[in-house]
Amino acid sequence: MNRKRYFCWGLTAFLTVCALMVFYDTVFRNGVLFTLLGTLLKALSPVIYGAVLAYLLAPVVNSFDELFGRRLGKSWSPVLVRACSILLTWSIMLFFVYLLFSILIPQLYQSIVTLVNNLQTYYNTVYGWVMQLLDRNPRVAEFARQAIDDYWDELRKWFTNTFLPQAQQTIGVLAGGVVSVLVFCKDLLVGIVVSVYLLVLKERFAAGAKRILYSLMSDRLYCDSLKSLRRANRIFSGFFRGKLLDSLIVGVLCFIGATILRLPYTPLVSVFVGVTNIIPFFGPFIGAIPSAFLILLVSPAKCLYFIIFVLVLQQLDGNVIGPKILGGSTELPSFWVIVAILLGGGFFGVPGMFLGVPVFACVYAIVGYHIERRLEKRGAPPADAFAAGGVLADPPPADHTNKQKQGETES
Repeated sequence: MNRKRYFCWGLTAFLTVCALMVFYDTVFRNGVLFTLLGTLLKALSPVIYGAVLAYLLAPVVNSFDELFGRRLGKSWSPVLVRACSILLTWSIMLFFVYLLFSILIPQLYQSIVTLVNNLQTYYNTVYGWVMQLLDRNPRVAEFARQAIDDYWDELRKWFTNTFLPQAQQTIGVLAGGVVSVLVFCKDLLVGIVVSVYLLVLKERFAAGAKRILYSLMSDRLYCDSLKSLRRANRIFSGFFRGKLLDSLIVGVLCFIGATILRLPYTPLVSVFVGVTNIIPFFGPFIGAIPSAFLILLVSPAKCLYFIIFVLVLQQLDGNVIGPKILGGSTELPSFWVIVAILLGGGFFGVPGMFLGVPVFACVYAIVGYHIERRLEKRGAPPADAFAAGGVLADPPPADHTNKQKQGETES
């Protein structure tokens, strides 16, 4: 018994020292842990791609499983049904990819080529606007000249120390872009194979994960953990899949409307509006403002048409399309949505702005669930009782409570 106790103490001390060393290295030193995690994520990127694809396609595979199960009954084995479901799902996916590359990509490429060819014209247009503004407003011109004189040294240092190194780094990245694309395509192909394995064995993986949890937790904690995980999965999957579908619909509607209005750069603008719509709250503004400026360089009247059309489209998406698809999937108040977007964008950039909301919503739901459980155990009153001015806002003194209890007991 003493040997076992000493072993536990030694193991605890060793793990504590390791944790302190990792914390010190991460915060105050070179961060070997982050380097190790980056290398590990890079090596496992095909598995991550496959897991994401399997997570997105799992509802489609389940739908086909139910359809084949109802139509075929027990005449087909479950393995054959699952194989047909996966084959049909990936056939539909490849068909949509073919439509994307055969219809949208050529038009998008043509829009980008047209934009590049007209850069000189757009530069002259913007230069003319600026010169007219300065000619008509001598105070603005004087202010601009004074600002340039005051910040010339800072501008020169920024151009030399920041802009040029970043430009050289960007050129290096573009030069190695072909290799990066080939590596990404290789990882994606391996990820597709991994996703097929995950879709075939997803029930077995889920059962294995439950066994691990059950071996590490008590029965009550195990049940609470499963409930929390199911709720987090419902929130995350509902938002993740729903937002992708919502953005696809918005992009298609933007393409149709811009084509009817004969707006310039219709494919480019539609893709930009659809992709940025993935970002909650700020996404419509991020996509609409640069697109409107790009159309303004061609035609101010069409820019006005585009602004009105985008406002109508965003109202349609916010009041009809979005609620129908997303519903109350996040269950997150608007204030926390903004906080989640700002935190995710600050730490992880654009992907963090998208993933910050569902991740924060999962944490919010899990914490709220456990708080409600603890309040139920204590027999807490309804939530309104905790509001300002409620029955619990100003609790009675302890002696008054004791006298009241004694009076009730005597009576």
